Amino acid sequence: MSAPSGFPVPSAPPSYEETTGINVSYPHPYPVPEPGQKPDGKGMNPPPFVGQPAPAHNPITVQTVYVQQPVVFYDRPVQMCCPSCNQMIVTRISYDSGLLTWLSCGGLCLLGCIAGCCLIPFCIDALKDVDHTCPNCSALLGSYKRL
Repeated sequence: MSAPSGFPVPSAPPSYEETTGINVSYPHPYPVPEPGQKPDGKGMNPPPFVGQPAPAHNPITVQTVYVQQPVVFYDRPVQMCCPSCNQMIVTRISYDSGLLTWLSCGGLCLLGCIAGCCLIPFCIDALKDVDHTCPNCSALLGSYKRL
């Protein structure tokens, strides 16, 4: 096969840069000598050192924090770590008249139990609020409110 007349036969296809028209100049990994300098590197200034400053020597203090899960108090004793004396304890409970006790007393009065039967709720622990205290240091740890 012969080439048509008037068209030169290319020896190799053009490169990507030649076809797209991009002139890519990559930075040199070493210093390039300027005109008038010797290519052996003598008389050339080394590139300036750019680095991070030396870290300041600060002592690091580590503080361990123990986070205790919140304790939910009910009408029975709870095993927990007392925040006051830091001992593992089972809470001591005591009953105190609360809103449910007084509402029960008022309801019985409305039903006609006036002669003293309306005071029965003050004798029933299941209608009273519960206070939890530490048996070691007697600190009030929490309360369980019926209403």
